[in-house]
Amino acid sequence: MSVVSVADVENANGVLVVGARDILTPLAADRAKELNVRIERSNNPAKEVTSPVVSPSRPTIQLSAKAEPAAKPTANAGAVQPGALSGALYRRGAPVPAAMRVRGDAASASRDDRPRAAVIGAGHVGAMTALRLAETSLFSRVMVVDIVPGLAAGLALDMWHSASLRGFTTRIEGSTDLSALEGASYIVMTAGRPRQPGMSRTDLTGVNAEIVGNVADGIRRYAPASVVVVVTNPLEEMTHLMAKRTGFPSARVIGMAGVLDSARFCSLVALEGIARPQDVDAIALGSHGAEMVIPLSLAKVQGRPLEQLIPKDRLAAIVERARDSGAEVVKLLQKGSAYFSPAESAASMVAAMVKGGSDLIAACVQSAGAYGVDDTRIGLPVRLGTDGVKEIVDLPLRPDERTALAAAAGSIAKRISELG
Repeated sequence: MSVVSVADVENANGVLVVGARDILTPLAADRAKELNVRIERSNNPAKEVTSPVVSPSRPTIQLSAKAEPAAKPTANAGAVQPGALSGALYRRGAPVPAAMRVRGDAASASRDDRPRAAVIGAGHVGAMTALRLAETSLFSRVMVVDIVPGLAAGLALDMWHSASLRGFTTRIEGSTDLSALEGASYIVMTAGRPRQPGMSRTDLTGVNAEIVGNVADGIRRYAPASVVVVVTNPLEEMTHLMAKRTGFPSARVIGMAGVLDSARFCSLVALEGIARPQDVDAIALGSHGAEMVIPLSLAKVQGRPLEQLIPKDRLAAIVERARDSGAEVVKLLQKGSAYFSPAESAASMVAAMVKGGSDLIAACVQSAGAYGVDDTRIGLPVRLGTDGVKEIVDLPLRPDERTALAAAAGSIAKRISELG
């Protein structure tokens, strides 16, 4: 038995004759198609196969002209002996013999070198965020915590039941105790009262501040080295409160808003029929609400300025709809609020950090004087790293866009000061 490699194919001229028990690697098969080399397999091991095409410069390769006797069964039957198979068998998507398969998927379920993540709150946003995180298989475990007895545990078990169908290896567990946060490297805070029709984000401040404060104390105690992504509204105020109560460095407490608002704007632009959502490049800064700032000077569709593709009045309407998208969903649902896109946004931020980050995104961070705005929590363009915010990126905004961003910072700073 021999292994037919790419080199064998390249040395053939038109036809490659292989023995009945020879192994043709997927790479060799692909190369044969590229070079129009026909593979002929000998079904009669007693006879040699004569190639119909012979060239002095590139002769037909004969492999295993005679059959080899069958190997006697041994105690290691089925095991792969060193050197028996070629490394050329490996390529993306290629079938690998069962005996050679690396059992990484099963082993990864119990290994402990992947980070742990936790989600606070088992409502729609929290549950969907936990599932999205688990489906990446970037984590050894995702813990869902909620005060309602059995809710987090039940949802976690239900999600884990889908592991074989979705092909992920991250364990999902649920608890009512914040001590379950121990060992978590990344925590997503979603717990809080959802916005109801007619309710502004600031109406939520009092009730959700108490919830965030209590959770922050637990995070400080059980996961003091974690990075926290805040989803609870009102976003800027709750991100500020989380940072103050945990005492964490500002880079390790990030508000999820800009990713969601940017995604909403890009999807709404796509409804105009000029591009797919993923072809729109735009970023939403400022606040997660009335003071949202979308710098249209930077918005593009496959490199083309968006302002050249959509009339000015129509573009202004899209910006306004993106700004009010959360309220629009709440009004349509009549009960509850958006959760698919917020969960996707939060999970994508955490996944980006685990991978080391690199892409430019918008997030609610401590401004520290960037863009000349007040030192407050505001949506700015950033790059993330494994330990949170790696840098705030200075984009070339137009004067009117910088003015709008400064006005948003002033409004947010005022609301935060009223929070106490």
